[in-house]
Amino acid sequence: MNISNHSESIQGSVDYKKYLKPDVVSRLSRLDLVARLVVEGFITGLHRSPYHGFSVEFSEYRPYMPGDPLRHIDWKVLGRTDRYYVKQFEEETNLRAYLLLDGSSSMGFTSGHVTKLRYGIYLAAALSYLMLLQRDAVGLVTFDQQIRSYLPPRSIFSYFHILLREMDRLKSGGKTHLSVTFHELAERIKRRGLIIVFSDLFDDVEEVIASLKHFRHRKHEVIVFHILDPIERSFDFKQDGMFIDMETGEKIETQPWHIRSDYREKVLAFIERYKRECRQHRIDYVPIDTSQPFDAALFHYLAKRKKIGG
Repeated sequence: MNISNHSESIQGSVDYKKYLKPDVVSRLSRLDLVARLVVEGFITGLHRSPYHGFSVEFSEYRPYMPGDPLRHIDWKVLGRTDRYYVKQFEEETNLRAYLLLDGSSSMGFTSGHVTKLRYGIYLAAALSYLMLLQRDAVGLVTFDQQIRSYLPPRSIFSYFHILLREMDRLKSGGKTHLSVTFHELAERIKRRGLIIVFSDLFDDVEEVIASLKHFRHRKHEVIVFHILDPIERSFDFKQDGMFIDMETGEKIETQPWHIRSDYREKVLAFIERYKRECRQHRIDYVPIDTSQPFDAALFHYLAKRKKIGG
């Protein structure tokens, strides 16, 4: 499928910031178009960034120099920026990336236009698109309290639509048991690779950290996209109500203003604990809320990769 034909109407002089808003992206029905849109918009901003590339041997853009073959000029970037850039590729790469998507019930929550699960899918789709373009191998694991599906890494671009189909069919449901999945995968994946987690991390912190350390013990690089809805951070509900745990069904009736301060302190401590533990064990931790534009999430990822030599 030629997805470039379907995105012509959103290219050119379009303001990508407008389209990278999650509420706008959520109205697009095609994952291939979403992935293309996010990556194209991100690359537009890439030239204003000192960072290059995503993996250990990812490609980079550099200004065109006299004598460079014209076939290496990226004409799309020229059209958007009015500048000549050469897109450099490594012929081969050793990178094998595994995208781990949490499909548990809590990932189905939203206070706005896009659920945490859908946000994670959009981000994973964009990263798949970009990495496959750059000839890296990408695999996918979906899970809740156990592994739902496993697609081994492949580096051919036609694999992109297989990955998208599996992402698109993923529906939130089931309880969370992150550590079971992570320990199983750490034993299953023999070759060193890049593990990218998309989850709200609503589970026992000690167990999750222990399982992430298992990946590190196996010499994998690990990046965790910690995806939360803005209201899960702020608890800014205006009216009294009944709150129901999406995974256990447990109910509590309360006045939000009465517990808001304590709630925020606990959520902040929850986030800071993950941040501290991940930093200590050289795991890249990227906190995100679902109101954040996708290119900002990618820039955070890229900055992390740069710090570890990517």
